[in-house]
Amino acid sequence: MRNVAAVILAAGEGTRMRSSLPKALHPICGKPMIKYLVDNIRSIGIKNIIVIVGHRSNLVKKELDGVECIKQDKLLGTGDAVAKAKTALLKDKKIDSVLISCGDVPLLKPETLKKIIGRHVSTRSACTLLVSTLKNPTGYGRIMRSSNDRIAKIIEELDASIYEKVVEEINVGVYCFNKDLLFEALGKIKPNNKKKEYYLTDTIDVLARSNAIVDSVSTDDTEEFLGVNTRKDLIEAEMVVRRRILDRLMRRGVSVIDPNNTYIEEGVEIKKDTIIYPYTFIDSNVKIGSECSIGPFARLRSGTVVDDGAGIGNFVEIVRSRIGKNTKVRHQCYIGDTVIGKGVNIGAGTIVANYDGKRKNKTVIEDNAFIGTGTILIAPVRIGKGAITGSGSVVTRNHNVPAGKTVVGVPARILRKK
Repeated sequence: MRNVAAVILAAGEGTRMRSSLPKALHPICGKPMIKYLVDNIRSIGIKNIIVIVGHRSNLVKKELDGVECIKQDKLLGTGDAVAKAKTALLKDKKIDSVLISCGDVPLLKPETLKKIIGRHVSTRSACTLLVSTLKNPTGYGRIMRSSNDRIAKIIEELDASIYEKVVEEINVGVYCFNKDLLFEALGKIKPNNKKKEYYLTDTIDVLARSNAIVDSVSTDDTEEFLGVNTRKDLIEAEMVVRRRILDRLMRRGVSVIDPNNTYIEEGVEIKKDTIIYPYTFIDSNVKIGSECSIGPFARLRSGTVVDDGAGIGNFVEIVRSRIGKNTKVRHQCYIGDTVIGKGVNIGAGTIVANYDGKRKNKTVIEDNAFIGTGTILIAPVRIGKGAITGSGSVVTRNHNVPAGKTVVGVPARILRKK
């Protein structure tokens, strides 16, 4: 894909989202919407990616570190947005094709993008676009074909006549253009529509009138081109992505007892033969080993690592911590900023108090320690190898428990044998 660049249109305010956050940054399973498209484009080998930004562009640029962002100061339509990338694309003589998509279609699959580009290259068309057929095409631009079945133009719904609105073939909004013909056509379009905007879709009419080839690839996967414009759309996209994540994990040997009530974000790694029980929430950037048991009603937050054979049980919350091999944290516990060794037992109701009002502090619990029911560990503190805390003990900050010793009480003191 060395000769292909990509342009993502993400300048819109997303007014129907009713949010101060740019639409492109709304998260889906813990990942900003636009990053799904950026990552999928990268996965097929396209390195030259330009994102057209607008509303609160600084936030989008910050999230897309390493991606070129060009601002569209005035929202004058998709045609004007693509034109903003003209200088950047024309100066790169190696680029001969441009893949264009809106930033609010996060469910597009890499294989579909490859199919569009492959078709475009094989037919040497001026433009290849993604189309579909819907019984209810409301909201989409309609594909108008000539008598010889060639694509003649695209009519946006707002400008369509009553006869054009009954056409069921729709424009999905993903294109692959010949670079030079794209900008030549953009120079000829006019804002002669109800919105008084420059439509990218008007380039199809310009190209067809010049007898250039306008080709298409069809998809019947309606999930793939779900556009996220409202909160309801966002939830629908979230459900699709969540299902894809769980399907991927199950194919790799992870047991998910109840997929309808399990919530796992993008960027989670889980090895085979681990069981995930219902009502478990696992944030992005969590790693779980093999033969673990997680849940039910557990929450693993970002930065958590769970080693092989560990058990995380009911109503346990863990954040930025490492749970060692064969360690058990079974009931109603909070573990924050903690490194726990192997073979440790964490009793029910244990709390690691990691925040002192100013900073998050670290706790270390070494191998084979036994933490009694209802223990409170006030960080920073270290529990030595094989040490024991009695039920209800409060181990105060910097009062480390030596290896093999038992502590009890409030505050906890070493239990001395008579």
